[in-house]
Amino acid sequence: MNDYLFIIPLFMAVAIGWLLGRRQRDNNSPLPTSLQQEYFRGLDYLLSEKTDEAIESFIRALEINSDTIPAHLALAKLFRKKGDVERAIQIHQNLLARSDLCRDDFMRIQMALARDYFAVGLFDRAENLLLEIRAQRPGAETHQKVVALLIKLYEKEKEWGQAIEVAKQQSAAELEGLEVELSHYCCELAEGYIAQQRYRHATGKLNTALNFDKGCVRASLLLADIAIQQENWKGAISELKRIATQDPQFLSETIKRLQRCYAELKQLADFERLMKQWLNKYPSTSVMLALAGRILEQQGAYPAGAFITDQLKHRPSVKGFNRLIDLYIAHASKGANESLMVLRGLTGQLELSKPVYNCQRCGFSGKSLHWQCPSCQSWGTTKPIQGLEGE
Repeated sequence: MNDYLFIIPLFMAVAIGWLLGRRQRDNNSPLPTSLQQEYFRGLDYLLSEKTDEAIESFIRALEINSDTIPAHLALAKLFRKKGDVERAIQIHQNLLARSDLCRDDFMRIQMALARDYFAVGLFDRAENLLLEIRAQRPGAETHQKVVALLIKLYEKEKEWGQAIEVAKQQSAAELEGLEVELSHYCCELAEGYIAQQRYRHATGKLNTALNFDKGCVRASLLLADIAIQQENWKGAISELKRIATQDPQFLSETIKRLQRCYAELKQLADFERLMKQWLNKYPSTSVMLALAGRILEQQGAYPAGAFITDQLKHRPSVKGFNRLIDLYIAHASKGANESLMVLRGLTGQLELSKPVYNCQRCGFSGKSLHWQCPSCQSWGTTKPIQGLEGE
């Protein structure tokens, strides 16, 4: 933080020095004495590592020089990033009070002020400003920024429907980079409908989610759950199979659902064939254990144990090792059984102590699947953990 605070006045010193030099060159006239005094006073504070005093001097220098809108905007942005949003708001409000602003500068400052309000949680003010900017028909770049911030604002307020309505009014190019978020907004609405057993409305929202993002695993899982609720076993299987092409890391979330569907259809042989295909193409512990369960039912404990042992040689995992111990406990002699129980207790505690999911962006981990990471707030980045302690 100390390094960051030092960067602010250093940036200001460079920016103001450049502006003053350009002004003197363009006008070919001496600079006001007060302007030079404030600038050099700020440099003196900066060299003395008095960052707060340096910032104040440079602000006064900026106020004396009227040709400094870019420098003011950069300064306010730094204040906002530092967390001093009130000072950023003050700078932007002072700029908007000027009568010599061109249309583009006016909208740039409005946009920056909207970001200030958003950062401090004044969502109504931010929304009003953004709608005002949009009504002025800004250029494509500014319009895209307005839309993106509006959508994020509605996300913060959990106004999923409004966010989606704004998105529907835009072109695909304007929504670039927001597809994942929008698909999850649809899923949020769908979950509300599912809770009310309004499956038709939920299905519509989930199809919209897949239109936004074809790789939305959450939408496929929810569509499968709706199909299961309606005992549409083949429809559920179709939705669950799609996840293999969307993101194979989520196959562990499909196994129990798939097994139930195939069991209801009395087609467990097809389930077994699918698991074999997935094990070859998308190897994971959950798929392997599903196959081991089928071997256990058909052939007994020893063939199932031998299968798990062979698989663990190629893809070791704590979860697989624990299942292997469980099989041996069920069929071991009394003396060996007691030793295995002690070992199973230790490995079981190890498995229980480990997280199941983690965010691919920030590393947040836990035992529950959060579609929006509680730490970095990103959507769709939390996935089942792979490797020795996971899949």
